[in-house]
Amino acid sequence: MPHPKPFHQRILIWFDTHGRKDLPWQRDTTPYRVWVSEIMLQQTQVKTVIPYFERFMAAFPDVQTLANAADDDVLHLWTGLGYYARARNLHKAAKHVAREGKFPDTLEALCELPGVGRSTAGAILSIAFGQRASILDGNVKRVLARYRRVEGWPGQSAVHQRLWDIAEQYTPTSRSADYTQAMMDLGATLCTRAAPACDQCPLNADCEALAADDQLAYPGKKPRKAMPVKSTHFLIIRDRDGDIWLEKRPARGIWGGLWCFPEADSPASGSTRCMDLWGTEPTELEVGTLFRHTFSHYHLDITPVVLQMDIASHAVMEASGQLWYNVRQPAQIGLAAPVAALLEQLAA
Repeated sequence: MPHPKPFHQRILIWFDTHGRKDLPWQRDTTPYRVWVSEIMLQQTQVKTVIPYFERFMAAFPDVQTLANAADDDVLHLWTGLGYYARARNLHKAAKHVAREGKFPDTLEALCELPGVGRSTAGAILSIAFGQRASILDGNVKRVLARYRRVEGWPGQSAVHQRLWDIAEQYTPTSRSADYTQAMMDLGATLCTRAAPACDQCPLNADCEALAADDQLAYPGKKPRKAMPVKSTHFLIIRDRDGDIWLEKRPARGIWGGLWCFPEADSPASGSTRCMDLWGTEPTELEVGTLFRHTFSHYHLDITPVVLQMDIASHAVMEASGQLWYNVRQPAQIGLAAPVAALLEQLAA
């Protein structure tokens, strides 16, 4: 049997026939567009990102526009995409780039931008600038861990470094943009987590995990811990016009910088909160059905509590970080995903 072609050649031959070449950020390629797409693609699938990317580019076509935007405008367009620290870091980094007057074009300078790590910087360098640079996102880790049968969970520093060494070994000096996209595509479409299509893979001639018939054992899994469960009550406070009271979360922490319902530990605490804010109790209080929202590191059980107030919103002086939200004419603000879902239900 002839020795297979070099790793990168097989990857590129496969990409020429099967790779994705018409994604929105592959058109009119600029460092800015590639950077935004790479931040959105962190921990998020391509099909989910596409409509968000297109809306974001329509609103903020260049780094200066994004730098000058209001926080709420940025977070509004991120609502539902999750991991909101990405949006806050993107906005902060845009201000830095706008001040500097040019987009960074070295690994070191890119890694200084908020939210940009080594793999994201490598993707920007290779795709936007055509430089030789390695990447190691989740898809690439899976491909390399199986191909070389790398033992252990990639979150462990020694395993992580081993995968970086392999990534560097195989990254070619030419066609860097195509190679980077090809590796991401291979992991996303063939070398998938649960059902890899090994018969179609360009690396199947010498993939060590395939030879051992234990592909699903790689990469190693993170040691499992029981996800803790927390609970809260969302206070859906409505005035006599049907407008709903929202409060802006602190910049740091869960849902940082987003608009949310006030929270309480019980429905009775909700009545107390209304007394504190307006000096009167709600005329009606209805406890809704508990539902669960899952974060990366815990579950949050949320019980909505609708409190009807006999007050007019226009008569209330609004403090900074507080507003009455009109469900019939929604404000363009960043909303936490479960808040946006509940507001949609209330508007129906």
